[in-house]
Amino acid sequence: MRIALIAPPWTPIPPPLYGGIELVVDQMARGLVAAGQDVTLFTTGDSTCPVPKLWALEHAEGMRIGMAVPELRHVVHAYEAVSDHDVVHDHTVMGPFYAERYHDLPVVTTIHGPFNDELTDLYRVLAPRVPIVAISHAQHRAAPDIPIARVIHHGLDAGAFPFGDGAGDKDGEFCLFLGRMAPDKGAHRAIEVARKAGMRVLLAAKMREPWERQYFDEQVAPLLGPDAVYLGEVPHEHKLELLAKARALLFPIRWNEPFGMVMLESMACGTPVLAFPEGAVPEVVEDGKTGFLCQDETAMADALSRVDRLSRADCRASVEGYFSTERMVADHIELYRELLRH
Repeated sequence: MRIALIAPPWTPIPPPLYGGIELVVDQMARGLVAAGQDVTLFTTGDSTCPVPKLWALEHAEGMRIGMAVPELRHVVHAYEAVSDHDVVHDHTVMGPFYAERYHDLPVVTTIHGPFNDELTDLYRVLAPRVPIVAISHAQHRAAPDIPIARVIHHGLDAGAFPFGDGAGDKDGEFCLFLGRMAPDKGAHRAIEVARKAGMRVLLAAKMREPWERQYFDEQVAPLLGPDAVYLGEVPHEHKLELLAKARALLFPIRWNEPFGMVMLESMACGTPVLAFPEGAVPEVVEDGKTGFLCQDETAMADALSRVDRLSRADCRASVEGYFSTERMVADHIELYRELLRH
């Protein structure tokens, strides 16, 4: 099949820093090529994913993320460039709506964000015309009336991640928080958990938007100290080093997280995940095997003291198995073929 992937225009593929959607698109592109498919990735000119690429925008539009004009310009050029492909898998928001201009072009889209009121209104209109992939059952449960083509969990290539022993760094062992500076992600809760358990916590988090800085200033910065250190938004290689050396990843979310790629990244490095059973977490973390599902901060602190009972090899094996890129790609190829048959 000739398959076109349309990436969002906000971050290069793969992402040099934070970017869960972009990491998934990168894995999809590489995995489809490895599976023998003819792939074109429409992205931005600064992307380095080693597959055939096309673009209109020379550089990712991170400073204008969410603005209509750069995304629409990106989408218009994308569909002009890939209109001769067998299937288009569009990972933008605006693209699937614009695709209506190409009546005979099979298009599928993945919803990467939560089904909030705004997106639910949009995808309710779109669903009868463009098949929608959900990334977890928890995501779809928030809008069960929206028809979806199927649920396909994300996957990673474990071989691209170092397997670590969790022994820590020169200052000793630590647990890790990795994500965005946002109340729903819970950096402040991670500090409270680590402090209760008497373990140092390192925080590597995206903080670019005004609301992210406000949350940091008001709820996170006052808690920092020698045992709770904010590292900033770290490059990919540093992230992998941190994940491999951490005793555990703290994922204290309090919202309906659609997936959470950081959990797969952590397990690929052999590092267990301690999380609240919110959103897609119970679909990803096997309680007592690849991490612990905890009801509150006190329970998570207790679990942190028991994390050595878990096998780091089991964590890695979960990504080499079900949560592999190969499985994710095979699920999508099956969907593409079904789409073409109909």
